[in-house]
Amino acid sequence: MVALGSAGDVLLSAGMKRVGTVEAWTPAALYRVFFDAFTNATVWSGILCLIGFFICYMLVLSWADLSYVLPASASSYAIVPLLGFALLGEAVTSLRWTGVALICLGVALVGRTPPSTTAQATRSEGEVQN
Repeated sequence: MVALGSAGDVLLSAGMKRVGTVEAWTPAALYRVFFDAFTNATVWSGILCLIGFFICYMLVLSWADLSYVLPASASSYAIVPLLGFALLGEAVTSLRWTGVALICLGVALVGRTPPSTTAQATRSEGEVQN
């Protein structure tokens, strides 16, 4: 899930950088950007990766709590700056790296908790009733 999301974000960014910026907000300029974006293979690769991420996200949510899955999937926030720096040549400031380190710390803390508290609560209620 994290790999697909990170790859999708980087591919989408790379593809849109190739498409270019919107120079004017006229219908003709917007049409050009949309046409260029939707005919760009890198943009489509990013979209496909993000669709894969979404499918994985739905599957993981079927067995784990949102309060577990969302912070765990936030580890992509650590991978994306690395990929942006390495593959896209983006400058990542020390303040951003500090933020990435804090996110990693949060992911590590959440990873120490059980993925599903709902199943535990249901078991505990069943044990009390018996």
